[in-house]
Amino acid sequence: MLPACRSTFLVLALLILFLHSSPQSPAPPADPKSEILAFNEKFINAHLRMDNPAIISMWAEDGVSLLPSMAPLAGRAAIGKFINDISAQMPGYKIVREQIDFRDIQVSGDWASEWGLETQGLQPPNQPTMEGYGKILFVLHKDSSGDWKIQQEMWNAAPKP
Repeated sequence: MLPACRSTFLVLALLILFLHSSPQSPAPPADPKSEILAFNEKFINAHLRMDNPAIISMWAEDGVSLLPSMAPLAGRAAIGKFINDISAQMPGYKIVREQIDFRDIQVSGDWASEWGLETQGLQPPNQPTMEGYGKILFVLHKDSSGDWKIQQEMWNAAPKP
């Protein structure tokens, strides 16, 4: 190698080493409320698509759903079975509107809670859309992979606003 090439190579190698070993600025901490808002949007969109696997994946493995006039549904498997069974009983139905006005997001470390007012439009095949209204409460937990999951849910019907 020519001496000039060697020194150029050495300078480049040292520069790369210096840049690689210099301290990197840490990523800014995540904004938990923004993460919850993104979770809420994902939740609503999964319902609009009637994407049961996506909805079920949003639940903690040991999550609990408290629905009116039913025993508690405990565990993602039981909740998933309930969701899939309901869908199987409603072939051809479409969710044409899913709106939840989430309020009062409270975050404490890896735990969060929020409640909301829900409006849902469900359209049976060849029928007019049926409107439903409810109140929903979530307790969310951030799992070890950093994803928010529904730990507990309570839902009940509400009058039309």
